[in-house]
Amino acid sequence: MAQPACALRIYQVMVESFVDRDPLADFNVGYGTSAHKGDLAGITASLDYIKSTGVNALWLTPIFLSAARPGQDVFADRLDATGYFASDYFKIDPRFGTLEQARTLVDEAHKRGLYVFFDGVFGHHKGGVAPSPGGLLPAGGSNPVDYSAPATLAFYREVATYWIEQLKIDGWRLDQAYQVPAAAWGSIRGAVEQASSATSYLDAGGVAVRPLGYMVAEVWQGESQIAAAAYGGANAPALLSAFDFPLRYRLLQTLAAEESGAAGRPASNLAAGFDTHAAYPDHAMPNLMLGNHDLVRFGDLVQRAGLGDPDGADYWLRHKAAFAFMAAYSGPITLYYGDEIGQEVPNYAARVQNDCANLGLCDDHVSRDNGVVDGVAGPALSASARDLKNHVAALLRIRAANPALAKGARTHVFSDSNVYIDRKDSGANRVLLVLNVKKQAARVTLEAAVVDGAAGLTDLVNEAALAPEAGGARFVVTVPPLSARLLRF
Repeated sequence: MAQPACALRIYQVMVESFVDRDPLADFNVGYGTSAHKGDLAGITASLDYIKSTGVNALWLTPIFLSAARPGQDVFADRLDATGYFASDYFKIDPRFGTLEQARTLVDEAHKRGLYVFFDGVFGHHKGGVAPSPGGLLPAGGSNPVDYSAPATLAFYREVATYWIEQLKIDGWRLDQAYQVPAAAWGSIRGAVEQASSATSYLDAGGVAVRPLGYMVAEVWQGESQIAAAAYGGANAPALLSAFDFPLRYRLLQTLAAEESGAAGRPASNLAAGFDTHAAYPDHAMPNLMLGNHDLVRFGDLVQRAGLGDPDGADYWLRHKAAFAFMAAYSGPITLYYGDEIGQEVPNYAARVQNDCANLGLCDDHVSRDNGVVDGVAGPALSASARDLKNHVAALLRIRAANPALAKGARTHVFSDSNVYIDRKDSGANRVLLVLNVKKQAARVTLEAAVVDGAAGLTDLVNEAALAPEAGGARFVVTVPPLSARLLRF
């Protein structure tokens, strides 16, 4: 099971809104449109489905105790349901489940070859936070805490290592990572790596492996801020991975629309997204996603821009094209639950958002809807949703089988308003991504130098063989509208 972190294919679950299996573990209030009854047992019941999407890792939003206070109003209850304001980092909130249910979830995920990452909120808490088993407490206020005090760093080092030692989790997603100084992140990362190297668990093949020790930062800003807050300097690395918000926005601008409404950008806009990586030090390993619990679903953004709806083909083609781009991304990738089936909030784009907080329709939490898990929870999948899910799984299998995609060196070959082409190389494994972002078919000529004079290409999606033009060494490739081809040579 052990793999480099760049090969991660992570499935994110918003715990309180995902799947209900434990009647004793319910919040019943929260942000978004779900029933707010999701729990740990529901995630465990969904592991086979999650595995079937082609991912190899699972990220849970925070599950630590957020103790309700006397007279707490409904808005505080909603914050508790998110898990992002803990009062005790060393207990599982009973409204999510029990410690044993958390242990079962991690163990069952590991048996299926899935890494498990918890969500770490190391820059703020609910206030009145409980001491650690070692008697430590963070200093200063509750939001943010004070890292100038050594006690704060010591406390969060203990949080970070405790759950690796207790449940053998594989690392952390790090909320609002800019609240923690880069030097402190370096120290916490060192503690996580040390704890991970000192324990082990049995993987899907019954082989003892070490927890991965992966940590990924959320710094919801531009590349320069991500570089400073998450990665630190080349001589003093802080964290090694952070979410690739700059490229995510460019991908949405090109194939759907970002939340601000920006849409219709050319294929070359994607190359500009990769250019932002120049701001990062060599140790940086960005992680690309389409969305998360704070963003609007890709499908709703497609509809908001008037680019398609679930009754038409374009809606599904745009999803497939976006996932193909992700499949060819060097570095970890993250899928938000439901995006693999094109999940959306019906008629969301047409609704008036007055009083959006009470309707659950604000942009920053509308995607926190009920999980739809084939055979476990929610309605039966439509034919289009099932087809998309199968396509995503196929793309992720291709990614797993071709190291050039997840960890290969990227060479940008060409882009214009319609077409985007990258070459990916990892030793003898060489793959081209040819993406058409427009609604008209594209014909692309690949000169011999682009494919090292190869005698043939293989389309990894449909296994079709492509021969060069008669009497020549170049290839003429047709790319259907709103689609991508992954060509190995």
